[in-house]
Amino acid sequence: MEWWWGLIIGVVALLAGGVIGFFVSRKYFKSYLEKNPPVNENMIRAMMTQMGRTPSEKQVRQVMASMNQAK
Repeated sequence: MEWWWGLIIGVVALLAGGVIGFFVSRKYFKSYLEKNPPVNENMIRAMMTQMGRTPSEKQVRQVMASMNQAK
């Protein structure tokens, strides 16, 4: 077997692994976001309403700012 055949096989295997890894990680990330959606202002309003509070716009924005800062 010539050395360049080994090189070609290695490059093809590397490209195939990269493509397969991309699609697997994309599928995993989509399923993760379906199970754990990012928090938005409407979700914060709903949580505060369930706790028995009527949230003002200022309170909602403060909670969003604190959550973004915690990231």
